[in-house]
Order: sequence, then structure tokens, then C-alpha cells
Amino acid sequence: MAISTERVEIPQGGGSFGAYLARPESGGPHPAVIVYMEIFGVNSHIRDVTERVAAEGCVAIAPDYFHRTGPGVELAYDDDGMAEGMKLLGALQADEMIADAQATIDYLRSRNDVNGAKIGAMGFCIGGHMTYLTACTTDVVASASFYGGGIAGPQGPGGAESTVGRTAGIQGQILCLFGGQDSMIPMDQVDAVRKAIADGGVRGEVVVYDDADHGFFCDQRPTYHESSAKDAWERVKQLFASELAG
Repeated sequence: MAISTERVEIPQGGGSFGAYLARPESGGPHPAVIVYMEIFGVNSHIRDVTERVAAEGCVAIAPDYFHRTGPGVELAYDDDGMAEGMKLLGALQADEMIADAQATIDYLRSRNDVNGAKIGAMGFCIGGHMTYLTACTTDVVASASFYGGGIAGPQGPGGAESTVGRTAGIQGQILCLFGGQDSMIPMDQVDAVRKAIADGGVRGEVVVYDDADHGFFCDQRPTYHESSAKDAWERVKQLFASELAG
């Protein structure tokens, strides 16, 4: 499917923040998917994922939720990039993340090419956490969280309540994807997410790829794991096809 891409501004309060948008060139209105970045910003990998989602027939948007402390940052997958990204991660506040999520949803619903009843989300690393938080606190209908760090930690971003404690608020379907070799997300936290989904009566699934590490979906990282990435992408496409179509 032919797509177009552009940089857009998402209104919020008296200002705005940036985002990368990819959309089908014809037809519509289309379902929409928010693509949440890692700590490395809306870089070439996240833009590529956004374009892949658009090629499946969705309006896809990657918002810059570091806009308060590092607007427009694009970091490399190296030690310096990791260090800078972790500083920006440490400045995140749950309430501000939720506000950014809602502003992005509101922006999508303002567009003539978007079916506002069919909005989903996906994201990676802290973006996977952001995806889970968005699913808990907004009306998105489908979510795919890749190796979302800290979801089941004792506190949410900025010292807020634990994000896993919000699980009962999930209204749509959620898919959580983890790597069995991921030392950044202990398996007891993965189990806690699985239990919260079950206890909350949420439509959801937790998938663990035994041989995959953190960042397994990103083909720019040394931890890229091709077979896991391919399977995860098929699961995400199936989720969005079933929940966002129509």
C-alpha cells in the first residue's frame, strides 16, 4: 500500500509537541495506531515501524513524549545513547505521559482520514510501558506492548502508582511481548503482568520468547532476534486486523 509521511504537531494546552505520521495515500477513514518510541527517541527504527503500520492500512503516529526535556532527540544504539536516554526516562511523570497519550488520541480523532472509534497503540521498552499505561487509562481498543520495562515495578513513572495496578482499567485487548533472556525485566514481573490481566478480566495475552533479549524487535540493535521479531509482528498484525478493522 502506498503511504505518505510527514512531521506534525500535536496540540496540547497552549502549545504542542512533535510527532512523525505515516498514512495510506488513498481511501479512508482508516483505523489509527500510536507507535511509542524507546528511550532513543523517534529515530529511524521507530519511523520504520510507523511506516510498516501505515502500509497495513492504518494512520500511524509516533509522538515525541520526551518533548518536555529532550524535544526531537534521536539517540544512537550505543553506550552514550543509552546513558542519555536513561536520563530522559528518569524525568518522565505518569500523569504527563497519560496527558500526552490523550492529546495524541484527540489529535487523531480530529483528522478526517481517521476512524476515531478504531484507535490502537504499540510501543517498545519504555514505549511498551507507555502502551500499557495508555491501555489502562484511555479508550484505545487494541494494544501491543513490546518488552515494557517497569510495568510491574513497585512504582510507576515519577513515583506514581504501579502501572500494573491500573490493569483493570483496560477496555480493549492487549498483547504483551517479552524476551526470556531479558535481564532488564525479571520474569516475576512478567508473571505479575500475566496475573493482573487474568485477575482483571482483561482480554489479553502475554507471550515470552525464550531465546530473545530486550530489544529483540529492533534490527538495529545487537539483541535483534529475527524469528521472535517475525512472530511478534504477525501477532500484532492479527491483533490490529481483528480489533481495528471495520
